[in-house]
Amino acid sequence: MPSERVSDLPASDLLARLTRDRREHPARISEVLRARRRRPLWTESGTLFLIAADHPARGVLKAGRDPRAMADREELLRRLLVALERPGVDGVMATPDVVEDLALLGALDGQVVFGSMNRGGLGGSVFELDDRFTAYAATQIQADGLDGGKMMVRVADDDPATLRTLSAAAEAINDLAFRRLPAMVEVFASRLVNGRAVNVEDAAALQRAVAIVSGLGRTSAYTWLKLPVVDDMASLMRATSLPTLLLGGDPGPDAEATYALWERAMAIPHAQSPWRRPWCASSPPTMSSATVSNTASLPGASVSSATVTWQAWARPATRGPAC
Repeated sequence: MPSERVSDLPASDLLARLTRDRREHPARISEVLRARRRRPLWTESGTLFLIAADHPARGVLKAGRDPRAMADREELLRRLLVALERPGVDGVMATPDVVEDLALLGALDGQVVFGSMNRGGLGGSVFELDDRFTAYAATQIQADGLDGGKMMVRVADDDPATLRTLSAAAEAINDLAFRRLPAMVEVFASRLVNGRAVNVEDAAALQRAVAIVSGLGRTSAYTWLKLPVVDDMASLMRATSLPTLLLGGDPGPDAEATYALWERAMAIPHAQSPWRRPWCASSPPTMSSATVSNTASLPGASVSSATVTWQAWARPATRGPAC
């Protein structure tokens, strides 16, 4: 089903077609994925814009004030399809269910696709830091012809589950590197507050977490990092030589301050490529009730990379960073 026709389908028809395909032709999923048109991971721009669509698998459905914003699969898929068609958007990172839906909808040709691997640390749970590998494995990422694997590691000294997650992540990095596939590791420094995991937005704590995660695995040749943007981004980026993608997300209640923080991150001298923004004033979104959550590009030693986390379910945007 070509992606350009999906937006014309009623909700019941879109979901009915996907359900029918899954029920009657489950083998078609792997066939479509293996047959999809691939593209080089890096283009001449030296940047990547990737849509993060792996939040629901962690039970994170909230966006803005709506606690069930991502619960409607049809609406989520429609908005992801719109985002993937935007100029400058390179692809998506998601769990198997979302990747396979998008593949059946014909939306992944020419896209970079990263499979999300560890989603076991459900958001807000008492076991959130025990982030087990419950989604993609390196074997399936390779079999489906995906471009790499994505995982999350939160370093918290006050929770023993951190050690289990570190060990599992190291093995996943090994498995991907053996297949010469990049491992994108999202890194946080965390701590427990009243039994719940809280991320520490502190450059010193993140530097330590980056140092720990950078050393995981038998080789770091295929390891990338995905980092949050903090005030002292310059010192954080000096903690690694690995290709680094920056985390976006909902800009929160003070959007202006968030945009300014991203702009300051992009002013760091070794940000070798421009921060490309898919939805600027000259190229407005085609859906009024959507917003882009932009992230910037900061390279490691020699690679300039960028990611965008497009929260396709978010509240309407009144402005974005300047083009």
